[in-house]
Parts: sequence; C-alpha cells; structure tokens
Amino acid sequence: MKTLLKLEETALFALSLVAFAQLPYAWWWYPALILLPDVSMLGYLINPRVGASLYNLVHHKAFAVVVWFLGLYSLNTALQLAGVILFGHSAMDRIAGYGLKYMSGFKDTHLGTI
Repeated sequence: MKTLLKLEETALFALSLVAFAQLPYAWWWYPALILLPDVSMLGYLINPRVGASLYNLVHHKAFAVVVWFLGLYSLNTALQLAGVILFGHSAMDRIAGYGLKYMSGFKDTHLGTI
C-alpha cells in the first residue's frame, strides 16, 4: 500500500511541475522555492499544538488548491505560483514519508511515526 501511495504522490508532484510550466516564471524559481513551506515548522518553537496546526495548514493540499484558485480567479500569477509550490511541496513531503502532524509531536504523522 505504501508503494501505491508514493506513486500517487509522485504523480501529484509531476502535476505541480506541469502547472508550474504554465506560469511565466523561469525554471529556477521552482527549486528555489520548493522548501519554503517548511518555514511553517517554526510554529513548533511556540508549542506542539501551534506547530502542528501551522504545519498542517501549510502542508494541506486543499489549502494549496485554494491559494492557486485565488490566483487564477484574480489573475495573480504570484498566488498561482504559491499554490503550485505548496502543492508540490506537500506531495514531495508525502513521497518522503512526512505526513500531516498530530498535536502530540512533530514525529507523529498521519502516515505513521517518522
């Protein structure tokens, strides 16, 4: 089952690359920004509850899609880029085994313990 989930996330990561290719940005923007969503881990400096909440918001694919749609609707390519980066980063994290976090701690995820 894990292999199937990783294949699915790989396809979603590829979709983020296809979506990025439709935007008017140079190719180097994608690798330069792909790790930026991990700044949300700074919430763990406050406490695990804030950390998990902030991390989960930023790493939730529905949030990424909403950001992208807002950019599409407003014709704002920066918002579209943000949505694509959030989506691609979330897929990349899932491929690596990092899931959405439980309030008990960073290592406890919906995909199991890291």
